[in-house]
Amino acid sequence: MKSNYIPRIIDISADLERKSQFLFGPRQTGKTTWIMNELKDVVFRFNLLESSTYMRLSSNPSYLSEVLRRMDGTEGLVVIDEIQKLPILLDEVHDLIESTGLRFLLTGSSARKLRAQGVNLLGGRAGWKEMYPLVYPELKDNGYSLERIFKTGLIPSNYLSGSPDADLSDYIKLYLTQEIQQEGLVRNLPAFTRFLEVAALSNTEMLNYASISKEVGISATGISEWFQILYDTLIGFEVTAFQKTRKRKTYATSKFYFFDVGVVRRILNIDRIQENTSEYGKFFEAYIAAELRAFLGYKLGYQDIDRRLCYWRTLSDIEVDFIVDGRLAVETKATRRYSKADLKGLRALKEEGICQHYILVCREEYPLMTDDGIEILPYEVFLDGLWNRRYL
Repeated sequence: MKSNYIPRIIDISADLERKSQFLFGPRQTGKTTWIMNELKDVVFRFNLLESSTYMRLSSNPSYLSEVLRRMDGTEGLVVIDEIQKLPILLDEVHDLIESTGLRFLLTGSSARKLRAQGVNLLGGRAGWKEMYPLVYPELKDNGYSLERIFKTGLIPSNYLSGSPDADLSDYIKLYLTQEIQQEGLVRNLPAFTRFLEVAALSNTEMLNYASISKEVGISATGISEWFQILYDTLIGFEVTAFQKTRKRKTYATSKFYFFDVGVVRRILNIDRIQENTSEYGKFFEAYIAAELRAFLGYKLGYQDIDRRLCYWRTLSDIEVDFIVDGRLAVETKATRRYSKADLKGLRALKEEGICQHYILVCREEYPLMTDDGIEILPYEVFLDGLWNRRYL
């Protein structure tokens, strides 16, 4: 195992024993490194980022079958990296799954082309998994601190980097050139670059396409389509509005989050996230959002995370940051000393009697409990309890 490799908590070995799997995650999330360090029965690997491999298979997709059918026994696990670059290969994969003992792990950083051209070709013969950036159980014994996370982000190579600013800048350029320009997802790259900046400013906020349209200079419809590109390329995700409460009317608009706080910091060209600022609070909220999303995928195995991770905001602007799986209400405050005002949203939601746990996640030194049963937890205590299934 590589000395700088951080072991990951994702475990799809049982799923791979049962059938082939798609494994998606943003670029450099660590899919390939994880495969090389932790999967033992890989008999063949095709990397479509290698130009020679891509050219050979794009000109002759049946070459995949030619190579694999020559193997003795024609069994084992085959990895195809960046499958979205050649969706036509799914025809060959489908046939090999049906006619041999091979199983496939098909990795990718974008589901856009596959959803349009080919996932259905496998007809349920492959599961769908996602790898997320680094999470608390992987980091708590690896130099964990909020300040480091806000600086480097949670992409493994950036977290371990001695020059995170430069590497994050390279990451953003790579995304713009390879995912956006080379894949032909947008025609106006300068406008899309400006859109990324405005989207970063909108991190943790309710989406207002009309307002962003004025900032970027393209139509609101175009802005909506560009946000969809962020979702499809796994750079962003939305937290939908929870509307099942009865006593108060709520907003229906989703909130937007980037997948990584380090990427947001670099897009906005902020050197350091200062304590006691609104930016610090937004980064704290975005970090907890990423942990909750990964928990729902890794620990609870949900694929419909967009329906499982919600927020609640009334028309009178009473808000709770997250409702997780309809059972856990979480409000985030980056304060070191909570106030009664910080509990306003949780108390209003508690009147609805929907959730089982109501928690204020903050930077208090010790866990506390209010008389009406709301927990005030230091963020590390909360994350430890979350990943150890104390709340869900």
